Formats: sequence, C-alpha cells, structure tokens
Amino acid sequence: MRNKWIKHADGLYDRSGAGYLLINILWCYPSPSLSSPPPPHPPPRSRNPDMPVFRLHTWQGEERIHLAVVACGDRLEETMTMLKSAVLFSAGKLTFHIFAEDSLQPQFEHGADETSIKAWPFSHRSKVEYRIYPITFSVGNPQEWKKLFKPCAAQRLFLPMILKDVDSLLYVDTDVLFLRPVDDVWNLLKLFNSTQLAAMAPEHEIPKIGWYSRFARHPFYGAAGVNSGVMLMNLTRIRNKVFKNSMIPTGLKWDELLYPLYHKYKNYITWGDQDLLNIIFHYNPECLYVFPCQWNYRPDHCMYGSNCRGAEDQGVSVLHGNRGVYHDNKQPAFKAVYEFPFEDNLFQSLYFPLQSSFMKTVHTLCGRLPQVFLKQIEQTMRKVYEKRVLRTG
Repeated sequence: MRNKWIKHADGLYDRSGAGYLLINILWCYPSPSLSSPPPPHPPPRSRNPDMPVFRLHTWQGEERIHLAVVACGDRLEETMTMLKSAVLFSAGKLTFHIFAEDSLQPQFEHGADETSIKAWPFSHRSKVEYRIYPITFSVGNPQEWKKLFKPCAAQRLFLPMILKDVDSLLYVDTDVLFLRPVDDVWNLLKLFNSTQLAAMAPEHEIPKIGWYSRFARHPFYGAAGVNSGVMLMNLTRIRNKVFKNSMIPTGLKWDELLYPLYHKYKNYITWGDQDLLNIIFHYNPECLYVFPCQWNYRPDHCMYGSNCRGAEDQGVSVLHGNRGVYHDNKQPAFKAVYEFPFEDNLFQSLYFPLQSSFMKTVHTLCGRLPQVFLKQIEQTMRKVYEKRVLRTG
C-alpha cells in the first residue's frame, strides 16, 4: 500500500492517511463569524510508533468517532449522503475512513465547489478529519474478494488488518442514513462485555420467515442470522482473538481465518461477506453484541407488515435502504428520507417538507406509520435547535 497522509478539515496534514472528503450539503445555521479564516492551528504532532493503540477511540487525550465506508461503482452519491447525515447532528469529533476504488478517489478529492469541504462552515469542518484508502485485500485472491456479493463489499472483513492504529470502528454500508447523532450509535460500544468484540442487528425479527432460517446452506448466528450493514467493531479485540471454527481445532486469528473460511463455504454462501460473518459468530456467539432493529432499520421491517417493535416505540435511529429503495418507487417512505433537503432552517426547510412527503406514502405498508421514520429526526432537530438558541441567546 502506498504511503498515505491524513488531511485534517482545517487543511493541515500529518502522516496517517490520504486525500480528503467532500460532502454535498448546505449546513444548518452557519454563524456569520465563521466566514473569516479560522485561527492558526498548532502543527500536528506525529504519533509515536511505540505508543500502544488507543483504547476506546482515544488518542492524545481526544475522543473521536471512527466511521468506515466502502465506495465502489455508482455508490458515490450514496456515500456522500450517508456522510452528511453523520456529520449534520453529531456532537463529537469524527474520523472518516473511506475505502474507494481508483476511479472514485479523484471524485472525492476534486468535486465541484458546492460539494467541496472548503465550502463547509468552520463549525462543521473543525469536527472532521478524513482518510481515503485504495481497495486492498491482504490475504487470498483480490479478484475473488472484490467480486464477492457486491463490488468491494468484502473490504470490511479486512479493516482490522488495515486500520492497525484504530481501536474501535463503526462500519456502515453506503445506503445508510443516521436519523440521530452518530454519537448514540458509538456509545453502544460501552455496552460490550469482556468477550464481545462486534455488534450487529438481527437479519430478521421473526425467525420462521427470515431468510437465513429458511434458505441458508451454511451455519449462521442465532435463530435468524445478523445483518452486517451497520457493524460496530472493537478492532483491538478482533486482532487479538483466536476464533473457534470448523476447520482447525486450535482456532485461528482473524487474518488466518478469512481465506480458508471463504474457500470452504464459497459454493454455499449467497450474501458474501455477511454470510462469512454469520459463520464466524455462529462458532463464537459470545463475541457478538446484538443491538435492536431500530439501529439498522430496513424495508424488511415494514414491507410485509411492521415487525420492529423498537422502531414503533422509539423511532428509527439508523435507516438502511438496502434493496435499492432510495432509487426506485417500491418503498417511497425510504426514498422520502433519502431525498430530504439540508438548508438553513431545520424545521421549515427540513422537517416540515419531510413530514409533507410522508403524507404521500401513507398508502404503503412502510409509510403508514410515519412516526416510525420521523420521531428520532424530530427529537434530534429539536435538541440541535435548542442548543443553538442557548448558545446564541
């Protein structure tokens, strides 16, 4: 892998990552004072290679949320939309780890002015640092991995080996939207016990009608399997763990396990890397924390009738528009959220138009309960609005 540099949102560099991130967004309530250049920033300190990896995402005394995404093919727009949803309501500082194929990297780095990071208000730029990486598969045949299920999706399996100086990480698919602060998802790490090293949501809430329980030809986690579109990982624990498996009685480390596991099950898996993760946690169930369905809410939770009680009670926290529902008219409730605008007034330009759009979807199974989609984003906007009123009042 080529030498990489990290570019901070204030324009400074240090030796860690490469490139920079662009987000196509009009930010809410920019302060007039932010139109002037930020004050001088002290030179970044290089990391001492002898320092241990930071625990619980803290380095040099600063806590950061680490978010990873993999962008290939036509996923640039989805990736941008996901990233802006993460930044818009976040309270903490963020580090984005963007894995992109070569043809997409220039688009992240040299977008139009309206999508350039230079257009961000400093209040948002100051919260973000970002790194862009090439698609890299460190074990086995890279072309096999790249074609597994969807282009580049298997990259997530290699994050523990690539991000060696990162302790904990939130991975999401490009078709994910945060409807509340990403900080709240990150805080689920604090619920891990001493053996847990990853967290995912169930693939289905009703095992007897779930895909894995009906069709899988390989082992899977629990009664219904898990979905890997939103995945929290303690990378340090993953790197150190010896995983039980059906091949080697003494167990295998993560980097030793992936390719033999793929070769054993490659003729039996349908959903690629997600199936491999299900196999791993089938044999190591004590390593997985299962979070509720509202943290990975998909069309399957409503298209056959509502089956996510957590979303009914508390609202959707993380929306996962798989099945391509942001780009067709099969699930207009999901598409309405994906297309909502980001402008100056949170309620007049964002919430009220979104609420109006949902009124057009009430005839659909997913749209008949608009509060499922709107509750968390309304609460989040109110909190952001109240903080800004208090700050400026």
